[in-house]
Amino acid sequence: MKVLIINGPNLNFLGIREPEIYGRQTYADLLAYINDYCAGQDIEAQFFQSNHEGAIIDAIQDAYGKMDGMIINPGAYSHTSIAILDALKAVGLPTVEVHLSDIAGREPFRRHSYISQACLSTISGLHFKGYVEALRLLQDTVNK
Repeated sequence: MKVLIINGPNLNFLGIREPEIYGRQTYADLLAYINDYCAGQDIEAQFFQSNHEGAIIDAIQDAYGKMDGMIINPGAYSHTSIAILDALKAVGLPTVEVHLSDIAGREPFRRHSYISQACLSTISGLHFKGYVEALRLLQDTVNK
């Protein structure tokens, strides 16, 4: 299974940005954690991170016909980007939205995600483990 894992704004600053919310592990730690899981699961993970909405849309569109599924942590774009929602709908790949923190328990503006409308599920509050849960869900979906 080939999966594109997209991480949006500020994910490159894991370990620096609000460690009381996101922890002290780095973005490199996240990629290593995901790769460790994929190694034993016959999953080819490709990673993309950008702080720019258009670049994220380009990555989603580029996955069309190449990937079996996607995981997206759109960061704050979850709450603002209809353009990313439209790109996910257009591509039509099974996608799982992931958030490290529990967005439902944070500020009111973080409680609504436009992106979730185009996703199989939204997983939040499980930190790095949320990505593995998303991979498992994609495995179950793609391998049906």
